[in-house]
Amino acid sequence: MRSPYFPARSMLFRKEPNGVTYRVPALLYLPRTSCFLAFCEERLSPSDSQAHLLVMRKGTFYRNYVEWEDMHVLGTAFLSGHRSMNPCPSYQLVTGKNVTRLCFICSTDEGDTWSPVTDLTQRVIGDTIKEWATFALGPGHGIQLKSGRLLIPAYAYHIDCKECFGQICQTTSRAFCFHSDTHGRTWRFGEAVPGPESVECQMVSVDEEDGTNVLYCNARSPLGYRVQSLSLDDGAAFQEGQLVQRLVEPRNGCHGSIVGFPAPLHLCKSLPLYLQQHTRHTRHWTSLMSHSYPPTSSSSNTTPLSPNLNAPPDFLTPTWVVYSHPTWTTARKDLGVFLSLFPRDPDSWRGPWVIYEGPSAYSDLAYLELPPSAGAPPAVAFACLFECGTTTAYDEICFSIFTLYELIDNLPQNVQLRQNTGECKSPQNEKSETRSTSGHDAPVAHQGEKRREKRNLAKMCSVS
Repeated sequence: MRSPYFPARSMLFRKEPNGVTYRVPALLYLPRTSCFLAFCEERLSPSDSQAHLLVMRKGTFYRNYVEWEDMHVLGTAFLSGHRSMNPCPSYQLVTGKNVTRLCFICSTDEGDTWSPVTDLTQRVIGDTIKEWATFALGPGHGIQLKSGRLLIPAYAYHIDCKECFGQICQTTSRAFCFHSDTHGRTWRFGEAVPGPESVECQMVSVDEEDGTNVLYCNARSPLGYRVQSLSLDDGAAFQEGQLVQRLVEPRNGCHGSIVGFPAPLHLCKSLPLYLQQHTRHTRHWTSLMSHSYPPTSSSSNTTPLSPNLNAPPDFLTPTWVVYSHPTWTTARKDLGVFLSLFPRDPDSWRGPWVIYEGPSAYSDLAYLELPPSAGAPPAVAFACLFECGTTTAYDEICFSIFTLYELIDNLPQNVQLRQNTGECKSPQNEKSETRSTSGHDAPVAHQGEKRREKRNLAKMCSVS
């Protein structure tokens, strides 16, 4: 039995001798400039009630390392008399003594400067806030759909009963999302996941090979397992949730992170079989990796969307999803990473690969493409910002990068994606590429897309 393999990690935030603690990480990767923005809460103690300010560090991704700037306080992400909490990249939640406020700050220069805070509570939530005991964002990253819609995950404690001498005596937590179709100028919120009870959440837009697109929500739960739910209308409403028994929760649950990415079918030679034999809901999760075909002159250098592959008109490169969360059921301990090739199926999750042994808690994931080497396509990689420590899970917030092949290679052996048929590149080759080529901007299709990305970021940060 081989020794466990852990990705290298860098400590970004550390608990101070006076008790000041850094909690609730959020991570954003900006591929155009190869920069990471790492956010978290600065608290006077580990307690939620001691949340104080939001802080940030900016990292520049070079060939084989990330160079981090010093920590600085997001001074504008502050509302007088309130606590700044739950960073969700550019959108911040500030919690007050008796009521929570939804607040917004933005940056048009990759996080170097930030706008003054804007309180969106009345404008977006209105009188509905009277039906909530409290609410919060994410925490962690939001997403943007292909349509341009911005989605910010959230959850609220709905007041079920006010009959105890006028006091709130029963609440139920429900996950939902805020969304904007105007690049952040105006916001609305959708209907919540009907049940089971769901708390902190993140979301992924999932393409399926038959042309279907669903919004996938993965949420914390106090029921011993994660809750997942699907939306068929980009977050306006969610279907009844399901317990995901492969993804366990410790007592009272813990925040987890998900990130989606296009399945790297161009690294495999089994796409013809995949197109012929895929069956929604019943496809075996290893079907893409379990067969190989010799390359032909017309297919050896094609991508999954190449017309040479005779893909059906409605074919979409499917979205795979990676998930991070503590793996113990009795404590927040041993942060693990899981992989699903078909996330709408709650039994599709495989793992974990434990990337940190010891006390660990909240985390946030980001997806990035490493630059291609000669004769090889870009490599899929992930960054993880996570709470960890030796004594408690809140001693430090650390940062790690690992590749898809490191994840595949370190999944438990009985469920591992095998490469012994030669249909994919060797994980060892992938690891060596990570160390030697992990620094330039991720490739962008053309210059027009670069300009559009910058323009969308500026619009996303504007409010009416």
